[in-house]
Amino acid sequence: MENLLVAENVYKRFGNFTALNNVSINVPRQSIFGLLGPNGAGKTTLLRIINQITMPDEGRIYLDGKPLHPDDIAHIGYLPEERGLYKSMKVGEQAMYLARLKGLSKAEAKERLQYWFKRLEIEGWWNKKIQELSKGMAQKVQFVITVLHRPKLLIFDEPFSGFDPVNANLIKDEILQLKEEGATILFSTHRMESVEELCEYIALIHKSNKLLDGKVSDIKKAYRSNTFEVGLDAPDEEILRKELQEKFKVGPAKFQSINDDLKMSIQLGEKESSNELLQFLISRAKINHFAEVIPSVNDIFIKTVTQNA
Repeated sequence: MENLLVAENVYKRFGNFTALNNVSINVPRQSIFGLLGPNGAGKTTLLRIINQITMPDEGRIYLDGKPLHPDDIAHIGYLPEERGLYKSMKVGEQAMYLARLKGLSKAEAKERLQYWFKRLEIEGWWNKKIQELSKGMAQKVQFVITVLHRPKLLIFDEPFSGFDPVNANLIKDEILQLKEEGATILFSTHRMESVEELCEYIALIHKSNKLLDGKVSDIKKAYRSNTFEVGLDAPDEEILRKELQEKFKVGPAKFQSINDDLKMSIQLGEKESSNELLQFLISRAKINHFAEVIPSVNDIFIKTVTQNA
């Protein structure tokens, strides 16, 4: 897939501290790319470099196959973690002002703002001051301002911060819709459930270094352990448990079941297949649950960071 955004061998230092150490990422066009890492890993520094708030010490950024240029700011929408709305200014007045700065005419700005305010059910906020809004309400306004000029690249730094579950889900749906309409989305978040739901690609940065990146499905395949969780209705559970322990690596299972099953996880060896396990179980018990344990992004995050601590 063609890349819209490429960061190539980026270094950034602040005095003796290295914030980014030879970091490269490729963000495919019309994809959702998650930038992951613990606090202080360097994620926000990379987002600010892409948005030209700060410059890299070394390395290059390419947008649409060309070196990033100051004029490209018109094609980028950036929602920073530190929100930047003027607290004493009215919502509508401020939204119109920022929309005009993004190159929209007064008529275009008003039409698009009316569309988004209605879509996010904030029509009654037009004459409210930002200081009268809750953090989540103000975040909705800033989200609208970020996407209003229909940029080809959207950068969200912790986009779900301050939202209750209902509004977080609302913004998640809007992000998915923007992607379907052609936008490429790069975002940083600590909400791993959001990464699971949204991201096709991820990169993990830890202590200024990129530890892994790629397509989420490919990364999960690389981290799979050939482990299966089973729920069994057996005539004699203890005999079956001993048989399984003699043949396989057996451990506890975490899945929930409405049945009073014998639940366990079974890890197979490199030369053993799930079909062999299934045939063995069928001959000894009624199978109510049988599923491969797929590593979550959260599992991969914790394992990778811990190994590189």
